[in-house]
Amino acid sequence: MIRRSFALLAAAFLLLATACASGHKSSGYTDVLSMASPPVKPGIEVLLSDPGYFDLIRGKRVGLITNPSGVDSKLRSTVDLLHQHPDVQLVALYGPEHGVRGDVYAGDKVEDAVDPITGIPEFSLYGKTRRPNDEMLAGIDVMLYDIQDVGASSYTFIYTMSHAMEACAERGIPFIVLDRPNPCGADYVDGMVLDTTQFKSFVGYYDINYMYGLTPGETAMLFNGEFLETPVDLTVVPMRGYERWMRQWDTGLPFVPTSTHIPTARHAFYYSLTGIIGEIRKGVNIGVGYTLPFECIAAPWIDQNELAAELRSRNIPGLLVRPISFTPKYATFADEPIEGVHLIISDYRTIRPVSAQIHIMTALQKLYPEVGLFTDEFGGKSAFDKVCGTSDIRHRVLAGESAEAIIASYQDRVKEFESMRKGYFLY
Repeated sequence: MIRRSFALLAAAFLLLATACASGHKSSGYTDVLSMASPPVKPGIEVLLSDPGYFDLIRGKRVGLITNPSGVDSKLRSTVDLLHQHPDVQLVALYGPEHGVRGDVYAGDKVEDAVDPITGIPEFSLYGKTRRPNDEMLAGIDVMLYDIQDVGASSYTFIYTMSHAMEACAERGIPFIVLDRPNPCGADYVDGMVLDTTQFKSFVGYYDINYMYGLTPGETAMLFNGEFLETPVDLTVVPMRGYERWMRQWDTGLPFVPTSTHIPTARHAFYYSLTGIIGEIRKGVNIGVGYTLPFECIAAPWIDQNELAAELRSRNIPGLLVRPISFTPKYATFADEPIEGVHLIISDYRTIRPVSAQIHIMTALQKLYPEVGLFTDEFGGKSAFDKVCGTSDIRHRVLAGESAEAIIASYQDRVKEFESMRKGYFLY
């Protein structure tokens, strides 16, 4: 019996290996890192192991823009790896939103400091200024960027990157991006293309798709080639073994929370599923303050069974819903009993989070027009329009247009962006 069990186990491993070797694409999510040696090597590991890339920083005074997500496959911090390397002079750190060590709450200002572990000065890029100045850049020869992103245009890290690229270009400082996976995959785009002639802000700075389907390195290349007035001397240190179809869990790499309410890689999907609606402050709770951040749509005025039935009737690809009631401990409707739906992504390959969110918006407007969630007085005074890059989405929802009609209304611009985006593929 024992010998037979071992034989079955060996056969199972063989089938798994064969599937992987044949290019099998997973469709499910797992929290388990099942690969002792991840098939994907992040940019930081390529930088330190490839002499051709390492020579770009060898013996130079290095600045580093990073946060806790800047780690290698063994969860060793990029800060520490560079600080401990005998041929690297790491002289300055730069903190985006949440800070270098990730201890600042979303939206709160990051202060200049001294890193308690290395003693290296930290300069804030999310405080008095979001663009490094002469004082911050004095004494560095090259700037590195190593941050995990979530693939959504309203996540501020990519604009920290682009602002730093602009500043380095003005001063002739080379800029190096250590590439990382797009946790949602880099094989599709979804949602509207921002219109920065209407709204240009730190949650929407360029005319790109909301889910733009690029890695951080490819995003830097696109910004450099399409939007920066003065391009920077840019190098992207690519990943090894990465393919566009991969979701984070297909890479074998661990996922470090990118912010307070993105605790797992799957929350990168949920961020784009509810995050735009969540910008309507005091309007809807999206699971923040409860155990399901970005996974819920709930409010005192929602009937959980009614909303669940409406969303189920739409047969949204890759999405299941169930009624839920809970009492959030902070954020919108803190300490108040509310009800609504728990959104469960059932297929991470077919789900299109922003398109699904358009369905959620139109369902809320259809069932609860009296709430005025998308009116100028309510939605217009929030950051809703800023993260969309347009007020058109909100006005169409308010007018009672169908989700299908709203999604169709911006497809011409999506096609233009997709064509532009393909010119910057590394994988």
